[in-house]
Amino acid sequence: MFERKPLASMAAEAGSEKRLRRVLGAAELTGLGIGAIVGAGIFVSTGAAARDIAGPALMLSFVVAGVTCVFVALCYAELASMTPVTGSAYTYAYATLGEFPAWIVGWILVLGYGVSAAVVAQGVSRYFQDLLGVFGLKLPAALTSAAMDYNPELGRLVATGKLLDLPAVLVTAIVTVILIVGIRESARFNALMVVVKLGVIMFVIGVGALYVHTEAWTPFAPYGLTGINLFGKTISGQHDAGGQPLGMLAGAAIAFFAYIGFDCVATYSEEARRPRRDVPAGIIASLSICTVLYIGVTAVLTGMAPYKTLDTQAPISSAFVQAGLPWARVLISTGALTGIVSVVLVSILTQTRILLAMARDGLIPGGLFGALHERFRTPWKATLFAGIFVAVTSSLLPIGVLIGLVSIGILLVYLIVCVGVMVMRRIQPEAERTFRVPFMPVVPLLGVASCLLLMLSLPFEHWLRLSVWLLLGLAIYFGYGRRNSALSLIPAATAAASLERE
Repeated sequence: MFERKPLASMAAEAGSEKRLRRVLGAAELTGLGIGAIVGAGIFVSTGAAARDIAGPALMLSFVVAGVTCVFVALCYAELASMTPVTGSAYTYAYATLGEFPAWIVGWILVLGYGVSAAVVAQGVSRYFQDLLGVFGLKLPAALTSAAMDYNPELGRLVATGKLLDLPAVLVTAIVTVILIVGIRESARFNALMVVVKLGVIMFVIGVGALYVHTEAWTPFAPYGLTGINLFGKTISGQHDAGGQPLGMLAGAAIAFFAYIGFDCVATYSEEARRPRRDVPAGIIASLSICTVLYIGVTAVLTGMAPYKTLDTQAPISSAFVQAGLPWARVLISTGALTGIVSVVLVSILTQTRILLAMARDGLIPGGLFGALHERFRTPWKATLFAGIFVAVTSSLLPIGVLIGLVSIGILLVYLIVCVGVMVMRRIQPEAERTFRVPFMPVVPLLGVASCLLLMLSLPFEHWLRLSVWLLLGLAIYFGYGRRNSALSLIPAATAAASLERE
């Protein structure tokens, strides 16, 4: 269960005839990173986070979340420079901590990217319906949102009376087809959408700054600067009637969702032309660019309209309407709609690469998740599975539940990555590293502490939901994965000898 996968076997796997096409450079990888990061996290979740959790202090929340991601990104960059194959944190855990921890990481990533895509698909739906509203059009009520919602007073999910979120399902179907056609086409489609949404964000910051009223930032931290929750008990800061932690740190745990995606760049190592150089560059560049943009957008959003009046569905366009700029609503909604689609694309793309890596290792059925299309050379069955998963999830669960579930799962993965880079330095000190984490072990230890702090700032029910998902994963691993693991076919002595040579 704790046998590590040798780096030599990973290198051989990357050079095999069954590998994916190497067609991505540093610019494309950075574009995919930005495409994954900038989406519903800034266009949708900022409204609810500012209004109900952090107030204008959400600006600091993004700083805290961004600093956490910097620590983690540096660890990702070093591991990516060592293992240029698909799989991201799953692959790193396999090389450093062993098969069972790798399974846990991979299983969480499957959930994280799938649910993240569902959240973003709902964001597409909100802005699409907002755009329809400009022209006086509406979808049938039964097709406008998820079938379930979370009632904090009852502490459980309740039926909304809706059937499904039709726009979310349709955009997921379109993206799934594009991904099956090929990675090059997907990257080009993503690049176009990234240009559009970056243009809209620059418009929001540039024009919105002219309508900022600094008095809207007072009080700056109405809920305080903390908000730490320890297994259902608030140990620092305020909480609402349902026990949800409030404050700047609680806002950082939600703002963290907006950064999810920088690590997806590492998932495309096998499709990068020069993975040892381009992947670290793509990770750090995409994260740095997005951090600056997020702080700017949050400052403008909370300065244009009092935080208590922000809309939770389409906050940016509604803030411009409140500022007396209704004409901007069409531009912002169109740009947000276009830009958020790119996040759906990259999230599903990343989920399929995780499934492909796990299938290659025999932990899930290879005939389903590891099959490559003869013409397009893409894992088409895994992509189809991911598309169905996202469509169903976006039609059933509300955005608030989904965001919390993604955040706590990905934070746990990031924590494991920070531990993994320290373990790899110890067991493989001589392995080739074209990028090294500076100030070892301070940076990864700060990453571990930051991730843990943000996890403790999330409500207890998210820990319970993650536990249920992990229990399901354990059943699959012991029922299928452990018996069919490709690594189990390699005698322990051979694997140990390979590690010794490395």
